Amino acid sequence: MSGMDSGDGRASGASARGVAMSGANGSTEPALPAAPGTGRAPRAGRRGPGRLRGWGGVAGMALALAVAAGALFPLARHGDAADAATIAGPGVARAVQAKADDCKDPEASLSPSSADGPNIDAIKRRGKLIAGVDQNSFRWGYRNPATRTLEGFDIDLVKAIAKNILGDENAVIYRAIPTSQRIPALQNGTVDVVVRTMTVNCSRIKQASFSTAYFEAGQQVLAPKTSAITGFDDSLKGKRVCVAAGSTAFDALKADAHGADYQDFTVPNQLDCLVRLQQNLVDAVVTDNALAAGQAAQDPAVQLKGSPFTTEYYGVAVKLGNTDLVQRINQVLVDYRNGGANSPWMTAYRKWLAADLPGISSPPGPKYRTG
Repeated sequence: MSGMDSGDGRASGASARGVAMSGANGSTEPALPAAPGTGRAPRAGRRGPGRLRGWGGVAGMALALAVAAGALFPLARHGDAADAATIAGPGVARAVQAKADDCKDPEASLSPSSADGPNIDAIKRRGKLIAGVDQNSFRWGYRNPATRTLEGFDIDLVKAIAKNILGDENAVIYRAIPTSQRIPALQNGTVDVVVRTMTVNCSRIKQASFSTAYFEAGQQVLAPKTSAITGFDDSLKGKRVCVAAGSTAFDALKADAHGADYQDFTVPNQLDCLVRLQQNLVDAVVTDNALAAGQAAQDPAVQLKGSPFTTEYYGVAVKLGNTDLVQRINQVLVDYRNGGANSPWMTAYRKWLAADLPGISSPPGPKYRTG
């Protein structure tokens, strides 16, 4: 796929470091980079690997997902482009987005629009939407080992965006990117969009542009059921805590680690933390509760500890300044939320998330800039 136009009209012959691209000969995840500030790869831990927790297939499936071979094939389904004319959806909220230096509502985004623009035109000329996704997060973006296709809540949203812009859900090139490479992949034109459980926050809106929120989550601690860890508190003191580089969980630990050792256990992908937890190489994981709930469903020996200690919103990210693409995605999300219990959003929620994250009755209401 080298030489293919990126979303901003530039050629993207070189991929971002660590990006696994689709191709006929397959793709793999990158080797672990040095842990931030250490200049070395994360060390294995102070104890040797023990017997895997939970049912035996969990770690095997996690490892298989992490190194899954095979192309990231486009997924097929056709449909008409949506063209809603009005702003609607559950809980619509108007908000003024302050500048990032004085940030109060980072999830406030541009008003929706069905109009084309330079970035939309580039995607149409190419005939494909290039989407940065995860292929290792159960329920969100993962490769089904039986069908070898990408599935999940985020993948369904990518399909809706492609259908709106190109009239065909099949018109997607998926590129698997580590957590730490989401923004670089946008900045260098490797992908048009990132749909990968990416939290919108004040730091990130300086580096990328975001859609309105499509899911509400929060940071929480995942640990063995038998652990004395009680949550994101001083019970983490002296514990080995795994976290993904470039994540909001990493930022939370950097601000207050509660005495935990996390810098030696920082990894590129959040799934790597689950494998380390199962192998007794770390004592706990800090991550989005939406992701952790899926991991707890995979391994009955682990559980979420305490309560979420943040409120965060996932958004679709694009290259900073690609306003026409942001507005088009916001229009897609208007249509995706509409329909009450039978909306595409609620349909996807019931299919992928309700079993592990019950009790959600509607998507988060969008916030739009008024100035």
